[in-house]
Amino acid sequence: MASSYFPKWRLRAAVAGGQAQIISTDERLPWPQTFAMGVQHVVAMFGSTVLAPLLMGFDPNLAIFMSGIGTLLFFVLVGGRIPSYLGSSFSFIGLVIAVSGYSGSGVNVNLGVALGGIIACGVVYTVIGFVVMLVGTRWIEKLMPPVVTGAVVAVIGLNLAPIAVKGVIGNNFDAWMALGTVLCVGGVAVFARGMLQRLLILVGLMLAYVIYAVLTNGAGMGKAIDFSIVAHAAWFGIPHFSAPVFQLNAMALLAPIAVILVAENLGHIKAVSAMTGQNLDKYMGRAFVGDGLATILSGSVGGTGVTTYAENIGVMAVTKIYSTLVFVVAALIALVLGFSPKFGAVIQTIPAAVLGGVSIVVFGLIAVSGARIWVENKVDFSNNRNLIVAAVTLVLGAGDFTLKLGQFSLGGIGTATFGAIILYALLGLKKT
Repeated sequence: MASSYFPKWRLRAAVAGGQAQIISTDERLPWPQTFAMGVQHVVAMFGSTVLAPLLMGFDPNLAIFMSGIGTLLFFVLVGGRIPSYLGSSFSFIGLVIAVSGYSGSGVNVNLGVALGGIIACGVVYTVIGFVVMLVGTRWIEKLMPPVVTGAVVAVIGLNLAPIAVKGVIGNNFDAWMALGTVLCVGGVAVFARGMLQRLLILVGLMLAYVIYAVLTNGAGMGKAIDFSIVAHAAWFGIPHFSAPVFQLNAMALLAPIAVILVAENLGHIKAVSAMTGQNLDKYMGRAFVGDGLATILSGSVGGTGVTTYAENIGVMAVTKIYSTLVFVVAALIALVLGFSPKFGAVIQTIPAAVLGGVSIVVFGLIAVSGARIWVENKVDFSNNRNLIVAAVTLVLGAGDFTLKLGQFSLGGIGTATFGAIILYALLGLKKT
């Protein structure tokens, strides 16, 4: 008898006989507990999903809304078999800023150009997904081994580092406040426990926000936070949509990010497979297609590119609850938040110094996560092939090495990504 497209989701208690139970992907908790878990996953993805659009001049409300839409689309395309939440991708930040000329604060006036590039990336990503559905993932794993994916991920963080630093050194108060924000996030990461520790970015940002408000609005030491926009914002309203503008140069620059998203998604699904004890490789192509179509849809209306979120995988690792229905609830909650302009207004009050401090931590974590890929996969750097690939990739990306061919321009992340793949292949021509 053929299995159905969606699981049957058997009801199971979270605790039995005083012991916490592992909830599989095709099981579900009672609805009140499922709702509570959905809220927790929203909180887990919230910090990054809001931070990425703020750094690119996108509407964070719309990013939250489209993350919900994208997660539901992904859920349908994988048949409810892979537990994942799709949030704003940080892989786009550097190149979006490059193609749009974003100043770092306020609304991105060239948003449309960036959206056209995001859609192009989504198209390439979707095509890769269909290829994987036909021939499997072995070719991707051969093309992008851990030494390559680790270097590319590290480069994303290193390439973004100057953006974070330059945004907070405009005046002395902001510079010190950014460092204070770093300490807040670091303190939560080290001294907090349980779920509070899992939310280190969000909780650290909130602590720094309060300190900033006390020092500025209270003690008059810096630029005060303007809360009037929150008071005047409506509780409910339609998100602000934007139309894409298709420019070949921007599209060519952003399309290669699909390679990074593939490597990222591949790693996430492998991690979920390891946690659940289920082989999810047969759904890999459908997952890529789901992520790609969600990125196309998001870019078509003014949202950021999306990707599966490690933050939510971390929550599953802690709770041992893998029910895919939890992510349907989380997506629906995100849709509701997206319809609240007052929620968006609160986000807009976050001071640039606090946002810059959080960015320093987040971009650093991205860079270190690349090194973590090397460590976890035991990449052998006594092998000169691995050593050269990693070394050259890091410098190309961190130095923002740009190649120009006529009107086409490939920035640091792009040259590093393709450079790593091509260099690894070329240096492998020598047979040992």
